[in-house]
Amino acid sequence: MNEKLKILEAKIKEALEEKEILVDQVTYEKNSGNYNVLCVVLDKVGGIDLDTIVEATNIINPIVDKYDFTDDSYILDVVSKERGDGNE
Repeated sequence: MNEKLKILEAKIKEALEEKEILVDQVTYEKNSGNYNVLCVVLDKVGGIDLDTIVEATNIINPIVDKYDFTDDSYILDVVSKERGDGNE
């Protein structure tokens, strides 16, 4: 799974590079509710706002669908680095 996740992360980084959106981290794990979560943590010089998160999600979603890295169901969670670090 780790190798597939690294490849997926590279594809996402490449797609967001044009928008100057940085991918800080991509993780796939079970959360406390026992759901699988694919979390993509983003950052941008000058900060990242909700509109940018939505724009990035619209770019990321088809990549994840096309790549189909797991047979398990999961939740896609695209967040800002500040939220991903727990430093809100």
